[in-house]
Amino acid sequence: MRPFICARNTCMEPEFQGVIRAAALDLDGTIIGPDERVTSAVKDAIVRLSARIPVFIATGREPQDVFEYARQLGLAGPQLSDGGAAILDPVERRHIWSANLGPELASEVLTLIGELEARFVATHVEGTFRRVSDIPDWDIVRISALDMSRENAEALTVRFSDHPRMSVILASLPYNGLWAVDFTVKGVDKGSGIARMGEMLGVEPSEMACVGDSYNDLPMLRACGLPIAMGGAPEEIRAAASLSAPPVEADGLAYAIDRYILPRVTAQH
Repeated sequence: MRPFICARNTCMEPEFQGVIRAAALDLDGTIIGPDERVTSAVKDAIVRLSARIPVFIATGREPQDVFEYARQLGLAGPQLSDGGAAILDPVERRHIWSANLGPELASEVLTLIGELEARFVATHVEGTFRRVSDIPDWDIVRISALDMSRENAEALTVRFSDHPRMSVILASLPYNGLWAVDFTVKGVDKGSGIARMGEMLGVEPSEMACVGDSYNDLPMLRACGLPIAMGGAPEEIRAAASLSAPPVEADGLAYAIDRYILPRVTAQH
């Protein structure tokens, strides 16, 4: 991570070439903390930013959560859920686009999760399901094995790391301190998600600011033009960012928006 450039005892923020035309914001650990609430400082900053440029949530959470937080923040444009596997219309509360696992991959993952006796959530265009018997069909967008120890989650990630048709990403669960493993179609992650969002918005990833704090944020931090890591993020995440912000408990996202993003926003919006 290079939060500042220093030469001859003078420090300055790294220079960003160009303007920021959109912003992708992680949810857990960035917009919200463990209490799952948006503070007034963070909400105010997001509202001011979204009045200038498109702002979208980019999260591993399921659509219902994205709809609710988009409503709280007044975000009416497309939003990114399921670790990049779905783009949502928060006003009509529907999927605009999704990349489904399909029957074979979904069955493979759910069979293994059943053998491990782990909890899971499967997202589908018709809703979110936690029991196989409730899933209407196998057109599942994403499956997450939940509430695992870090050791078990890492072992599961390694087991599928070379799978030719699936992307597998480790994710922390800040609301209970445990871990999850997210399964999506190969090549689908937050990095590919912001690229697809950019196609809809007419914005290149290099013209986006991205803010995140966890392992599933790595692809978008590496893809966007202005990557910002939240305080308290693991070293690997901070190393992928150009700038750092205070932690979520100190309204770090509001700081990042006011200090780093808004000064670099184009006046064209």
